[in-house]
Amino acid sequence: HVGERDVRALQGALGQEIRKVVQALEQTAREILTLLQGVHQGPGFQHIPKKCQKAREHFGTVRTQMESLKTKFPADQYYRFHEHWRFVLQRLVFLAAFVVYLESETLVTREAVAEILGIEADRERGFHLDIEDYLSGVLTLASELARLAVNSVTAGDYSRPLRISAFINELDSGFRLLNLKNDSLRKRYDGLKYDVKKIEEVVYDLSIRGLNKEATVGAGGEK
Repeated sequence: HVGERDVRALQGALGQEIRKVVQALEQTAREILTLLQGVHQGPGFQHIPKKCQKAREHFGTVRTQMESLKTKFPADQYYRFHEHWRFVLQRLVFLAAFVVYLESETLVTREAVAEILGIEADRERGFHLDIEDYLSGVLTLASELARLAVNSVTAGDYSRPLRISAFINELDSGFRLLNLKNDSLRKRYDGLKYDVKKIEEVVYDLSIRGLNKEATVGAGGEK
């Protein structure tokens, strides 16, 4: 007969095993973040394709680590241990979304992120990307793009902020349609309006200085 103490001991042991893999994932996430932060510095814009390619290679490591994580607990107990990897998963969603944005200036889908990370999009199919973790990662992307808009101007790229503005406004419209029940997600969403405002200020400043004339026609987002 398995007692309650035995169950707790087993869960504690599983938790330790999970933590080891999560720490490795956190390290890989830090490496990808360090790599992508380079786009904000001076000549970084010219190196975007190379940085994205290198980041994609790091995601190969992420997929291997995810495979390892899946073996550390019973498949039907995903939400019992979810707290262990929730934060790093949200961080990895953000990094994958940032790479996809830098490559194509589009929003990555949940299915595409799941594929990049080597996990499922569908809960029924095992270790999956929870919808709230996906949305949280996307909101982090918005903050990063607000920063990129400011740094684009410094780098003399005046059309990028207009494109970022159009993208973020569309993202904001999408989030307005959602009924966010999760408290931490709602708080994160509240931060999106500051990102929108920050980007609008950049775009307004460009228009005042007449620097948006050379920007892409129809990029939109001007107020």
